[in-house]
Amino acid sequence: MSAARKLGLSVLLAGLAGAAAFWFLTEPKRLEPETVALLANGDAARGERMFWAAGCASCHARPKAEGDARLELAGGMELKTPFGTFVPPNISSDPQDGIGSWSAEDFGNAMLRGVSPDGQHFYPAFPYASYIRMDPSDVGDLYAFMKTLPAVQGKAAENQLSFPFNMRRGIGLWKLMFLSPEPAVALPADAPEQVRAGQYLVEGPGHCGECHTPRNVFGGSDKSLWLAGAKAAEGEGNVPNITPGDDGIGSWSASDIVAYLETGFTPDYDSVGGSMVEVQRNMAQLPAADREAIAAYLKAIPAHPKGY
Repeated sequence: MSAARKLGLSVLLAGLAGAAAFWFLTEPKRLEPETVALLANGDAARGERMFWAAGCASCHARPKAEGDARLELAGGMELKTPFGTFVPPNISSDPQDGIGSWSAEDFGNAMLRGVSPDGQHFYPAFPYASYIRMDPSDVGDLYAFMKTLPAVQGKAAENQLSFPFNMRRGIGLWKLMFLSPEPAVALPADAPEQVRAGQYLVEGPGHCGECHTPRNVFGGSDKSLWLAGAKAAEGEGNVPNITPGDDGIGSWSASDIVAYLETGFTPDYDSVGGSMVEVQRNMAQLPAADREAIAAYLKAIPAHPKGY
């Protein structure tokens, strides 16, 4: 065999090996059986709390929906980002156009692993990178509540993404780099229980870091600047720093934070604006103890300079 043919064969074999490695590394990873078992027997009453904490209506209700219409999760909002336009899907209980035919295991794989029932990666515009920190029993409760919501017919439009972002398989590499159930902040061992409860809500279902933390060139959260503020995902304006320093909300007391989450008014009597309007409406639905825990956590985390 000539040297040229040997070289060509070596390149071909290396390419095949690389393709096989890529396919193996990017394979969607589903929940372990023991975790799936924790999703069973969810309680819808408890799940309503998780629904508001997780902000499901903020993205999946029809744009500008009000009142009970916020529970009609038809999707359709357009999220325009540097990676393309993401369109949250119908997640109503409709069995054809929504998720009415999903099992608890299907729902758990979506929330905690970012994997669809047919084995595809979801894009991380769906904040499973935060939801992965949720207790599986809370996910089971949320599933039970979702089944009580209205069935809405009609599929949302498809995402509009250019190459290479339209290749879902590549999300597997992103998950290897950035998908982790570990806490974003290492609290001290003697941290009060209220602060730990707030950490769970903020870092998990509340997914506050998805907007308030800057991202690197690969779209992963820079946890060294956790909640330090970031460029808005849709490219206009900045999301504020909510750490307890001079560049953030250091001048706010815990009671100021609680009042803001409940009423939408800042200590200076300014009102909530932008995409935070929907978030605040969700937070107002939570028990007072949850808002107090969130405030305690935000006062306990490290202060950072602005992340934008």
